[in-house]
Amino acid sequence: MAYGMQLPVQSQSALFAEAWEADAGPRDLVEIARTADRAGFAYLASCDHVAIPRRLADAMGTTWYDPVATLSYLAGVTERVRLLSHVAIVGLRHPLLSAKSYATLDHLSGGRLILGVGAGHVAEEFEALGVDFARRGPLLDETVDALRAALGPEEYPEHHGTQFTFDGLGQRPRPAQERVPVWVGGSSPAAVRRAAVRGDGWLPQGDPRDRLPERIASLRQLRAEAGVESPLTIGAITEPLYVGEPSWPVGRRTLSGKPEALAESLRAYAAMGVHQIQVRFRSRGREELRDQMAAFGAEVAPLFG
Repeated sequence: MAYGMQLPVQSQSALFAEAWEADAGPRDLVEIARTADRAGFAYLASCDHVAIPRRLADAMGTTWYDPVATLSYLAGVTERVRLLSHVAIVGLRHPLLSAKSYATLDHLSGGRLILGVGAGHVAEEFEALGVDFARRGPLLDETVDALRAALGPEEYPEHHGTQFTFDGLGQRPRPAQERVPVWVGGSSPAAVRRAAVRGDGWLPQGDPRDRLPERIASLRQLRAEAGVESPLTIGAITEPLYVGEPSWPVGRRTLSGKPEALAESLRAYAAMGVHQIQVRFRSRGREELRDQMAAFGAEVAPLFG
């Protein structure tokens, strides 16, 4: 079971950001990314929001780094860890525009991109960019299909759909990967179906453990009914973690304790059929977070079995 993490600092919602992140910046991201590279993390993830309306700003904040810029910056200071957009609201942009950015990122990073996509949920973002919020689901479906073509090996990709049509237009550089993995985010019935039919992976939105087995079973059934035989990477977002016995209040939902206890708890995800877990550590500063990441990689992950 692989493990990755959403980067701190780059998205600062009041729902999950730690207090120290408000004063953090690029140097902190670099040190955290390098720690992830050394500690065996499978990926680092960056979110995507163009602009946050005032009605949501108290909860969501307005700090949301651009994922392509952020992941490209960190590609230059890491060697192994993969780079995930979790999630890119690709329906806000023409697929050729997105393909140009993400193909370049994959090319420059030596093939480390995972393209995570989602429908989006902030109506004002769509309205400001002239995109129909009510039709974001069908729009995402076609955008994924168009991106499959535009991020494929062909220099002159081709797509003919109801929203987008292109052919005879060359784009280089091509991605380093022959097939860029597309992981679909979301836990609604439409998102689960989209992941089953169109995805290489599924990124649920923080589903409680007791709901995951039912969703995974539905995902597999839908994929079989669609006749899709390629492997599907099933993910899960874990509870907040703290390796060791905390000396400060880390919250009642946080899993904490000795590495053996944490590993035993997290192995339950593998038993459900989960292939990768996204972890988030409680911390009071960059160095405590780096210590937590290193301890997890060295002491907890080897016990997954």
